[in-house]
Amino acid sequence: MIKRLNITIPESLAKKIDKLPNKSQFITEAVKEKLEKIEVEKLKKELEEGYSSTRIEDQKVNKEWEKITLEGWE
Repeated sequence: MIKRLNITIPESLAKKIDKLPNKSQFITEAVKEKLEKIEVEKLKKELEEGYSSTRIEDQKVNKEWEKITLEGWE
C-alpha cells in the first residue's frame, strides 16, 4: 500500500533532489535508512543499559563459578 504525504523540506534540499528521476523512491529509501539507524542505536542503548544493570551480579556469579572451575587445579 502506498500513502501520499505532503511534506515540507528546506529549499536547499529540494533543489538538491529536484533533478532526481524518482524523488519518492529516493526519499523513501532515505527515511527507511534513517529509521533503521535509529532502531539499531536504540537497541545498542538498551543492551548497554542491560549489561550495566547486571554487571555486578554477573561478576558475583563469575567469581562463584571460578572457584568451582578451579577446584583441584591449584
